Formats: sequence, structure tokens, C-alpha cells
Amino acid sequence: FALAQEGVDVTIVARRREALEKTAAEIRAASGVEVATVAADITTTTGRSAALAACPQPDILLNNADGPLPGDFRDWSREDWIAALEAMMLSPIEMMRLTIDGMMTRGFGRIINIVSRSVKMAQLELGLSNGARSGLVGFVAGLARQTVSRNVTINNLLPGIFDSDAQRMHVGAMLEGSGKTFEELWRARAEANPAKRYGRPNELGAYCAFLCSQHAGFITGQNLLIDGGSYPGTY
Repeated sequence: FALAQEGVDVTIVARRREALEKTAAEIRAASGVEVATVAADITTTTGRSAALAACPQPDILLNNADGPLPGDFRDWSREDWIAALEAMMLSPIEMMRLTIDGMMTRGFGRIINIVSRSVKMAQLELGLSNGARSGLVGFVAGLARQTVSRNVTINNLLPGIFDSDAQRMHVGAMLEGSGKTFEELWRARAEANPAKRYGRPNELGAYCAFLCSQHAGFITGQNLLIDGGSYPGTY
């Protein structure tokens, strides 16, 4: 929404067409920009090809992969790990590979990877996410320094707890064995945050829109927390 409200024509890609079309209609109503939709799995070669057929020369690339459900690493198979790496590391890298040269040739590009605070503060139950997303962050640290001279920046946003469907799924998966209701767990997570609340999606969107603007050309290769102060470190 935030990018569209700044006049950016957008192409959105997700697996479920119904949710895509609903979101696209809301963006059009709020902004008046062109919104294309692609119902595809971006973790597949076919899905990536479909996305780039709809938007062959993007100036902005936003990678936002689903996070896996929490669990115990003893229960994860090799296939679970490969799926996590494909979704949260390899597919974002492949999308960068397919788009970054065009951005450099045109002299403008902004790439944002929405990852997780877990790359700075590992969450014990999210080992799949901790591992795969950390791999992406490590890769970006090198690539971002190679593209910034051509006005192409790459940054990672590290959200904490946000009022979102994904957060609700995460809390729901924590219910078993907790002895608490969903509402109790939901409130407890907010209370544990220094801000005493969940982040709002529009706050994340505004931060992302700034990083995609011409004003952010000197910011690259950074892992930027947006977590209400929950990360306790000084750097």
C-alpha cells in the first residue's frame, strides 16, 4: 500500500488468487495506480518466470517469503530444510539475480528483503527461519557493496511482532502444551514488548517505502530492525 500511495505501479505475486485480487482491489481503490497480479509460487522456476513476464524490468524488488511454523529441529527432515532454504534464501537470491543487472544498467534499483528479527536474536522454536534467513542476510552483505555505485541498494528489514495473519498463525502454533488460550498468548506477547503492542502493517510499509525512495541511496547492506525495541543490543 505504501509504495502505491507514492505513485508506484505494483505487481504482486502470491499463491492464492482470491487473496491477490482482493488485495489488488484495495490497493487500486486507495491509490489509483496500476496493479498487476500473478497467482504463482515464487519458489519455483515457473513462478518466477510468470512474475517477470508481468513485470519484466522492475525498479523495486520486494522479497517477502512465508516463515515456517515453529518446532523442534529433531522433527525436521532434510526435505523440510531444503524447502525452508528454497523459500527464504534461494528464491530471493534468484529473483535478485534475474533483476539486478537491469537495475544497474538503468542506474536505479531498490531491493528489500523482509526477513525477521531472528537473524539478530535467534528464536529457539524457529530454527528453520533462523538458519535460512541468516544465509540470505550473509549473501546480501557482499552483493550490496557491489551494486551501490550504480544506485542499486539492497537492505533487509527485520520485523518483530506485527498484527498480521502470519503472527496469528505463529501464536496458534504455540498453543499446544502452553496451557493458555490464544487470547492469553496474544496479549502476553504484546505485553512483553517494550512498546506494549504489536507493530502495525502500515508502519512497516512506510519504512519500506522510504528505503525504496531516492532519499535512501546511501543506505545499503543493512539489517534494519522494526520491532518496538524488543532487541536489547546496542548494535
